This record gives sequence, C-alpha cells and structure tokens, in this order.
Amino acid sequence: MTDDVAREAGYADPPPRMGFFTDTSVCIGCKACEVACKEWNAIPEDGLELTGMSYDNTQGLGASTWRHVAFVEQRVPAAGSGHEDVDVFDAARGLTASSDGGEVRWLMSSDVCKHCTHAACLDVCPTGSLFRTEFGTVVVQEDICNGCGYCVSACPYGVIERRPDDGRAWKCTMCYDRLGVGMEPACAKACPTDSIQFGPLEELRERAADRVARLHGAGVRDARLYGEDPEDGVGGDGAFFLLLDEPEVYGLPPDPVVTTRDLPGMWRHAAAAGAALVALAAAGFAGRPR
Repeated sequence: MTDDVAREAGYADPPPRMGFFTDTSVCIGCKACEVACKEWNAIPEDGLELTGMSYDNTQGLGASTWRHVAFVEQRVPAAGSGHEDVDVFDAARGLTASSDGGEVRWLMSSDVCKHCTHAACLDVCPTGSLFRTEFGTVVVQEDICNGCGYCVSACPYGVIERRPDDGRAWKCTMCYDRLGVGMEPACAKACPTDSIQFGPLEELRERAADRVARLHGAGVRDARLYGEDPEDGVGGDGAFFLLLDEPEVYGLPPDPVVTTRDLPGMWRHAAAAGAALVALAAAGFAGRPR
C-alpha cells in the first residue's frame, strides 16, 4: 500500500492524506493536547498517578489516553569536574543544574497513534471495527468491536488498548468527526507552541525536513525525523516526529515493522501444505487394493 492509502481502501476521489507532524523541539510539556483530546472525545479520566520517575501523571498511551506527553529527564555529568579549563557559564547555558551537580535537560514529546500506512491492526480485525478513512487515517468503531484484542498484540507501537470495564479497543481517531467538517484535531488546535502540526502529509514531510535542516544549521546535530520514511517497516506513519535523541529515549521502537508482513507467505505455505496432504490422501486411497 502506498501513500494513496484512501484510494487503495476503496475511496474513488479522496482528499489528500492528512497527518500529524510533532516537533518535540518546541514542546513545553504543558499537556494541553492531552486535555483537549479528552474533552473533545469524552475520554474518561484514567488515574492521574505520578510514576515516581518523572512529573508525568498519565504514564503512557492507552484506551483512555490517546495523546500522551512524555517527560524525559536527561542528566549530564557536571562540566569542569577535571582540571581542564572550562567556561562553566557557557557549559550551563540552556541547561538546569541538577541536585548531583550535573546538568539536566528535558525532552518533551507528545505521543499518539501513528496511523500507519501498513496498519497491522486493520489486517487482523475480524469484525471490520477498524477501518481506513477517506483521509488515510485509521479509526476504531467501538460499537462494532468485539473485544478480541487481536489489534492490541498486532500494533508494533503498543498504542491500542482495551478498557477494563468493557473490553473494547480504543485509540486516537485523529478527530475524524472534526476532519469531516473541515476542522483540525483538538490536540493540534490546543497546542500553544505549534509542536503538533496537522495538515496534508506530504506538506508536513517537506516542512519537517526543512525544520531538521535549520536545527542542524543551528548546531543541534541530534535532531532527526522518526516515522516519516515511506520505505520503513510500516510504510511510513501518518503521525511522525522530530526527535532530539534516539527513539528508544522516548519509548519508541527504533525500527518498527508491520507485524503482519509475513502473513501472505504463511498462508501460501499453509495452502501448499494442505494441498500436499490432500494429494497424499488421494494417492493413498488410489493405491488401496479393491
């Protein structure tokens, strides 16, 4: 499946594929996106318990958290710990001193369902609860979901989850109801820094590449894009990110692969094995004395 996912899903004249570009370099961790998502989609509160590891009180994506802002605290050894000549003011610029005398930087990132090009959740859903919209996004129809959980184990990002009270699967819809009337998703609308940008996916990719180039020019050499490549293991994501460190730092898989990629080959092997068994059985009956 190419980037023209809506047409391949059966839409005759779909609009451009829409998506999210989340620029973590300007995320301030305000969680306005989380609140807006919950308010618009009437998502229930899900604990609000501090992890004990950070200031994050929602912990991760789940059935009742469709946008999650991660707080990644990184400690760096204190500059000038040896005898070298170090400008401590220059070393501390833009950083905060930690209690152990080192330096701290915060990496904020608003995570969300990736709306994959090759979406394994679609492949395994037995009821048609999951479907591809005309905007190229992936949506769960909770009134059709039977709670089998196949999509939960199929997602390479661990995004989809079932609610304990009813067993049905839930995840981000990219505010499908808002898209249908020309509105942007609630999380992007609420973001005060434009960290979450919404629009045609191809335009977002161009904008993201330009942003990375500008960051590299400013000396931020660790800036990189995640999920924007149509040649990656999921065919590119409908929601991709600009990161300032390795994906694992943000809790993202470094090389995601659609979990159903081997299904066609498996079915072919199963069919071949079945045909061989039928042929053997037929040969056995044919060879019996009459």
